Amino acid sequence: MNDTPERVTLGPLVCLSVTGLGEPGGGEHTTAIGALYAVAAGLGGPAGPLEGLWWAEDDRPPLQVPRELWRWHLLLPLPGMPEPGLLESAREQARPSGAAVDRVRVSVHTEGECVQLTHEGPFSEEHRTLAVMDAYMTAHHLVPNGPHHEIYLTPLDDPRPRTLLRQPVRKDSPL
Repeated sequence: MNDTPERVTLGPLVCLSVTGLGEPGGGEHTTAIGALYAVAAGLGGPAGPLEGLWWAEDDRPPLQVPRELWRWHLLLPLPGMPEPGLLESAREQARPSGAAVDRVRVSVHTEGECVQLTHEGPFSEEHRTLAVMDAYMTAHHLVPNGPHHEIYLTPLDDPRPRTLLRQPVRKDSPL
């Protein structure tokens, strides 16, 4: 396992997306994932793994905020922008599943410069990998420039999960 974060610059990514509030694995989160995959199936399937952007609208450090107050955008990358009318058709195909398909949108996500590192192990231990990333950012005079980003390299229920942790960054401005 590589324990040194890397810097990458990322351009636009076309995704199916759902926005919500609540703990990972909770009812709202699980429902949103189902809706994403149901609509993606009608578009021919996702081009990449499930991703999540996470943040808290709270003054406390993010990991001290109760999980039910966490906000998120869930993303499923697509190979490109769907043709006009295709999203609506995919929603209609998925509607009988009972998934909340009307919440699913097409969005374009651009992060720019990021620091990232793969976390291997339980989600509850991500704080250790995040601490390595924070130390790297401090040493390189970088500060967060957007929500924390996770790319789930294994299924969410995998007993040995692998997650690419990514943080958009910018140079720290002197006061």
